[in-house]
Amino acid sequence: CVNVSASISRSSRRSTEMNGDCERFDPGDGALALFAQAFVAEAPAWFAALMAEVRWEQHWLSLFGRRIAAPRLSAWYAEPGCSYRYSGLSLAAQPFTPVLAQIRARTEALTGHGFNSVLLNLYRDGADGMSWHSDDEPELGPAPLIASVSLGATRRLLLRRRDAHEVRFGLDLSDGSLLVMEPPLQRHWQHSVPKTRRPMGPRINLTWRRILAR
Repeated sequence: CVNVSASISRSSRRSTEMNGDCERFDPGDGALALFAQAFVAEAPAWFAALMAEVRWEQHWLSLFGRRIAAPRLSAWYAEPGCSYRYSGLSLAAQPFTPVLAQIRARTEALTGHGFNSVLLNLYRDGADGMSWHSDDEPELGPAPLIASVSLGATRRLLLRRRDAHEVRFGLDLSDGSLLVMEPPLQRHWQHSVPKTRRPMGPRINLTWRRILAR
């Protein structure tokens, strides 16, 4: 891959590294690798299977002392003993289904990293979204690597620096794409999936993780 620099704001720079299906973004303090065509061939079958087989749940979040319904449906699948906590939720692991095991194997082969758990989010339409956050829970260790697989409708992922919210950029995550967020990105950057009023079909996002503390 060859680096090609491009400005993303007055106070930050992005380098883009392209080699076939890989596009690499380096905004500083962590990097992202986007494989836009990683699983395009498998995406329709995976999407249909996950819609039918996953035990989707409506989770309730504790934010600023209030209990609110998450604007999406979610599910947590993992190896035995891999529990997970975020936003006041404590999620018990469900065993991997055959299709999740297949997606994990393909993701590990492409990234070269092993994962023992996955958080699935179902964005039913444009009214569903994800607020600003970092995947930096203690269970993930000090330098987590997150692999995000997108199936279904294309949605915009926004990123901003934790110490300078005006420094931000966005990526469109399309059907069958894989985005790898490398350490120490979670320590210095937040990300979100904003809601939109545009007509939007459903999207499933799988964020593969490695739980270190059990």
